[in-house]
Amino acid sequence: MMLARVIGNVTSTMKDRHYQGQKLLLVRPVRPDMSPAGRPLIAADAVRAGIGDLVIVFDEGGSARQMLDYEAGVTIRTVIGGIVDAVEIGSEET
Repeated sequence: MMLARVIGNVTSTMKDRHYQGQKLLLVRPVRPDMSPAGRPLIAADAVRAGIGDLVIVFDEGGSARQMLDYEAGVTIRTVIGGIVDAVEIGSEET
């Protein structure tokens, strides 16, 4: 599980049947101080996130399939599972 910022939409005219109807977003992992923390990932959106949103991302296939209610064997690995309202570190709020 990681924090990430939605930085773009992914459009695909041809895709596997398991991705039909799935909104795909480009997310960049961030640290709690909101600085970039890695390379961007493509994630299926389970919560109707949008560009600029701070989100919780699950980057593990089993969790992704459970959130999307998909059967075992589907190859979706990364999913956005929540939109973050605030991050509090000690007594600071970011």
